[in-house]
Amino acid sequence: YDTASSEYKGLLGIDLDQKPGVGKLSVAIDGTMHEFPLLVQSVDFGARRLTLPPSITVFDEPTLARIKREQDMVAKVWEWSEPTRLWKGSFLSPVPGDITGKFGVRTFINEEPRSPHSGVDLRAENNENVYCSNSGRVVLTEDLFFSGKSVFIDHGLNLFTMYFHLNEVLVEEGMLVKKGQIIGKAGSTGRSTGPHLHWGVRLNGSRVNPNELLEASDRFSYEAASAGKR
Repeated sequence: YDTASSEYKGLLGIDLDQKPGVGKLSVAIDGTMHEFPLLVQSVDFGARRLTLPPSITVFDEPTLARIKREQDMVAKVWEWSEPTRLWKGSFLSPVPGDITGKFGVRTFINEEPRSPHSGVDLRAENNENVYCSNSGRVVLTEDLFFSGKSVFIDHGLNLFTMYFHLNEVLVEEGMLVKKGQIIGKAGSTGRSTGPHLHWGVRLNGSRVNPNELLEASDRFSYEAASAGKR
């Protein structure tokens, strides 16, 4: 509840695979349930098609087993979140670089569909500082097969941010971090073709566009929402 504007404010995540249509949003305010119609519209995120040799696309059994273990590990991250809001004000872009890989793009490798791009790729030089986009708790730091050295941060109330392909991780699991704090150095670890930062966001289990989080969270304050303005 915003006392200055006498309004309730909140963030709602719509997953990039959510089917279009009219749904119902139910909100409990002071013990009273309110219902609002919610229109989910279709969005064309675009697609890319790649032709790659089997040496890159086919994994041996040990690698497949590792991928499965890591998928299970990451899935457990979403099972619990701090019950209070740890973040405050607008979110920051973790690096000032431009977008080099858009959110939601569908990938087809050798005409087989793969998972859509669930974050954004940001231009970053090797060992460039990566900043925490808002205050929270580090819940996982791991060197993963696909995303390389990675940091997962819980901002409370089922809002998480992720930072992938790091060259160096400068925080530890369980650590409380502040908005603007350096949490790692950009790199090209994992399945990456060059130095950059993959930045992802999950809200109530939904994969959402980090850039839209920047815009939506700006409604909670007038702070500058970029890594270059602190």
